[in-house]
Amino acid sequence: MADTPESITVEEVMVRDVAKAELPGSRDEVLEILKTKHISGVPVVKGGELLGIVTRTDLLKHPEEEQIAILMTRNPLTIGPDNSIVEAARIILENNIRRLPVVEDHNLSGLITIADIVGAIGRLNINTPVSEFIGNHVVSVWSETPLSVAGAIMELADVKAVPILDSNLTLVGVASDKDLISASIIEDKTEMSDMSAGSDDDAWTWESMRDTMSLYYSVSKIQLPNSPVKEVMKLKGEPETAALSSSASDCARKMRRNRIDQLPVINSTRKLLGLLRDKDLLKAII
Repeated sequence: MADTPESITVEEVMVRDVAKAELPGSRDEVLEILKTKHISGVPVVKGGELLGIVTRTDLLKHPEEEQIAILMTRNPLTIGPDNSIVEAARIILENNIRRLPVVEDHNLSGLITIADIVGAIGRLNINTPVSEFIGNHVVSVWSETPLSVAGAIMELADVKAVPILDSNLTLVGVASDKDLISASIIEDKTEMSDMSAGSDDDAWTWESMRDTMSLYYSVSKIQLPNSPVKEVMKLKGEPETAALSSSASDCARKMRRNRIDQLPVINSTRKLLGLLRDKDLLKAII
């Protein structure tokens, strides 16, 4: 009997060997995992018990914070291994998240991501055209836009990826938050804070009469370079694309095969029509 979305369990598609961060830990450890494993988030555990999850978005939104315990989202949503991928997809879509820790008796046993569900969709032969799933909220940027500005645009628009267009409005690539993390650097600097040692709170006290000390402290911050976003596109090569008539399963297989989160939808002259996100494909099984 052919597979159906309801017949495929979380346990069948989940990742068992999960890259995770242990408490206590630092932001730099998480950043290294994200870069080397090419993933977008990691569960945070202590003694095997799941305590939270930290993502690329958390790092980009709080570039000066170093402690995982502060960066992570506590008490994340979870799912059991016997649930179907339909239930996992529903939780992911309803809560606007990208991954679900799989938990048994409070202990982390695996992780199911949008990519895992997309992989299952690829083998289900769903022929519905992707024109039914494309969202209308597409933010694009010019190829000469500095990476730092592109990062700010993505944060303000709350998107994970942006199509890159040249001066002729032709698609030349897609920049994702994964690309930004890969291009980021850690900038260390020293800042100074003047701290008064005076015991009174009199606003009229002459500053020259008060005891004042200067506190110098180190600040480490994630920094994006100001090079044009097209430089990232050169490293990635020609982007994968789709047409409005492409089927859900065909696009799912293309995403899985190329390890990408989105497909620009274009016409015959490479003009951008929309952006198919991996999360959009989850609608095909709900």
